[in-house]
Amino acid sequence: MNHSATAAFDLKLDAFLQNAQPRQLAELSEWLRIPSVSTQSQHNEDVKRAADWLARKMTAIGLQNVEVIRAGGHPIVYGDWLHAAAAAPTVLIYGHYDVQPVDPLELWTSPPFEPSVRGEDLFARGASDDKGQLFAHVAAVEALLSTYGELPVNVKFLVEGEEEVGSRALTAYLPSETEKLAADVCLISDTHILAPDLPLIIYGLRGMWAGEITVRGPSQDLHSGMFGGAVHNPNQALCALLAQLHDSAGRITVPGFYDDVQALSAEERTALAQVPYDEEKLIQESGVPAAWGEDGFTVTERIGARPTLEINGIWGGFIGDGFKTVIPAEAHAKVSCRLVPDQQSSAVGPLIEQFLLQIAPPTVEVTVNTLQHAPATVVPLDVPEIKSAARAYTRVFGAEPVFSREGGSIPIATVVQEALGIPILFMGFGLPDDNLHAPNEKLHLPNFYRGIRVGIALMEELISS
Repeated sequence: MNHSATAAFDLKLDAFLQNAQPRQLAELSEWLRIPSVSTQSQHNEDVKRAADWLARKMTAIGLQNVEVIRAGGHPIVYGDWLHAAAAAPTVLIYGHYDVQPVDPLELWTSPPFEPSVRGEDLFARGASDDKGQLFAHVAAVEALLSTYGELPVNVKFLVEGEEEVGSRALTAYLPSETEKLAADVCLISDTHILAPDLPLIIYGLRGMWAGEITVRGPSQDLHSGMFGGAVHNPNQALCALLAQLHDSAGRITVPGFYDDVQALSAEERTALAQVPYDEEKLIQESGVPAAWGEDGFTVTERIGARPTLEINGIWGGFIGDGFKTVIPAEAHAKVSCRLVPDQQSSAVGPLIEQFLLQIAPPTVEVTVNTLQHAPATVVPLDVPEIKSAARAYTRVFGAEPVFSREGGSIPIATVVQEALGIPILFMGFGLPDDNLHAPNEKLHLPNFYRGIRVGIALMEELISS
């Protein structure tokens, strides 16, 4: 392969990419029509269909050893091309084909599984998270194999159907297949950039702990007229406990919560300060009247580089239509924490439970049940692969990327780092307003096509890293 030619996107490759756009859009739309909602059992067969669709496409473009792996949960799809030069690196491309539920359905402008192009955006569930972003790398490999018959690097695809439900099957499978999945770098496109013309490299993801707090009072629901004022209402007790999880400065009050938090270096704070995101932008995007959070840190640092504790849901007693005067037997809250290096995700639940037991009144009982947890992921800014990623973005976008940490979590990222010992490149091309996990999810099509070119450029740039 003429690497200097591909680096400049020679006329042959450019013509292929231009001519392929209608077909690429049609194929992506076909895949998006499959409602591969991993969290709902009624879609189990749809999840399998989505895996089979991808496997057929991977085989058709020239990938080898393609298989649909049944590893105890929703299928994992694997395929590779391993014929690059002896010194060429191997890239493990990770993605997921499962999608979130579509509720509330009535808020969608067009049906979530009937892809619709409006302006320059493609609307459908999974368009950005993550079918569209993953498909760009499939298309990048197809373009090079169709044009040159080879790739500048070795490539392995590892695509799961359980990212939205915790990646359990892949978490068990990956450490047992380290030889098969061995690579020099892992590429994940399940993040976003800042604007259509402003690329962003995510070099860290927060970890997560999620659990449920239960406050129990009486043995059964009680008549509020007969027992009110003499029995501590679990709803009231729960609210009082939750209110004590933060102080007035936005700091989490759980003893020991910050003990292992890795402090931000001066270099990182300088890099994060370059991200064009501030309180004004936050207010504009979220619709809140004012920003809130831990004193002493910028909005960008709070979102990606500091830990959080969020109350995601509260319920107890009678919440149906009409009215029922009861003191509930139990009250519940869903709580989650976003974690940073070097916090131990498995230790967070016990810390929260211990604190709540200390401050709980003797009139109620409190328990904390851990539902899921995963540690944070961070990649040093000075690794050669990060520099290759920056050059690839610059070539295609004509602008140098900024660097930031992402507030969300990708469960498998830490497993990749621990099992394979390789750096991860988080190179997304979605946009902040893509409505992930919400009605009217979309993908900006100009960036989808740019994403294909970024994938090609990255393969080339990795040769010189």
